[in-house]
Amino acid sequence: MRRFSQAHRRQRLAIRHHLARPAVSVEEAAAALVGLHSSDPATVFLSAWARLDGFSVGDLERAMYDDRTLVRIPGMRRTLFVVPTPTAPTIARACTSRYARRERTRLVEMLESQGVAEDGEAWLDGTSAAVSDALREGPATGAQLSRRIPAMAEKLTFGEGKTWGGEIGVSTRVLFVMTAEGLIVRGRPKGTWLSSQYRWEATRPASAGLAREGDSAARRDLLETWLRTFGPATLTDIKWWMGWTIRDSRKAVADSGAVEVGLEQGTGYALADDLEDDEDPGDWVALLPSLDPTVMGWKERDWYLGPHGEALFDRNGNAGPTVWSNGEVIGGWGQTRDGEVVWKLLEDRGSEVGDRIAARAAELTKWLDGTVVTPRFQSPLGAELAG
Repeated sequence: MRRFSQAHRRQRLAIRHHLARPAVSVEEAAAALVGLHSSDPATVFLSAWARLDGFSVGDLERAMYDDRTLVRIPGMRRTLFVVPTPTAPTIARACTSRYARRERTRLVEMLESQGVAEDGEAWLDGTSAAVSDALREGPATGAQLSRRIPAMAEKLTFGEGKTWGGEIGVSTRVLFVMTAEGLIVRGRPKGTWLSSQYRWEATRPASAGLAREGDSAARRDLLETWLRTFGPATLTDIKWWMGWTIRDSRKAVADSGAVEVGLEQGTGYALADDLEDDEDPGDWVALLPSLDPTVMGWKERDWYLGPHGEALFDRNGNAGPTVWSNGEVIGGWGQTRDGEVVWKLLEDRGSEVGDRIAARAAELTKWLDGTVVTPRFQSPLGAELAG
């Protein structure tokens, strides 16, 4: 059995995640990582900055909103990702379709039980058609759609009798179902690149039909793509990252032809034609944002995170900004109120590493140009640095 040491896994990470060697485009960076996390709108831009020389906000905006070579969709684990448009249908069939059906059923039940409609399916289909028609005339926010389409202004209650219960607009649920079913996508935000108040757009032909039925071929294809960058990985990693059942995870592994390999924490899987050593990329450092796809790429993280999870992740398992050196997390970073990037190391790696981190922090401070990014999921160390 082929064995992979932690050092070899870190070398793979350095090259395949474009941290030691930059990507040539935002499309290449997103494709290498399967997708860039986008639950926090800032993450996708900072993840791209960390992997590209000379990156500008406009580079990513053109790819997402003008050229549509990248598209923002709900994908693995119901998480928002910015993914290459050709990959979106595979992700939809492998991951999104399952919870799209579940969310549709849930919304239909709420519509009928709360008296919004006698036939929830018909109501949802009709409202979805009205939204699609409206968006063919141009992008619109959820608030604008609610003013134009009376049905979208309806309200639903949730958690009745609970301390956490309340009322939400039906538009929130309708737009989520339509997004999961691939009928609409998030377009350019209303505001800066830090905003999450998106304008909605009708799906373009290149990414239409995202919510087809899930199938084992799509899961196989997605796993093969993921293992090229993230392998070797354990079955626990695969199940968690994809959001699959253990049964679907095992079948995808078998269908992909992945082989068992030895890892320091037990058995992992890698593609049969991808067992050779990667070359040593040399010394490198990186400043990665909250929820970056590298730090969130595996469930079992000790081989690159070490003992620092409590300081760098919140209680719900969301990663804050991290400082990396040669494939290991050695600290975290944040910003002062005036926008300066500051950091704290949890491991001393010597003055040369410290100098590289200082230089990289200065580059990021200059690139942000006074913009202060507050992670939506702040880690304890990040909160400490923010003051």
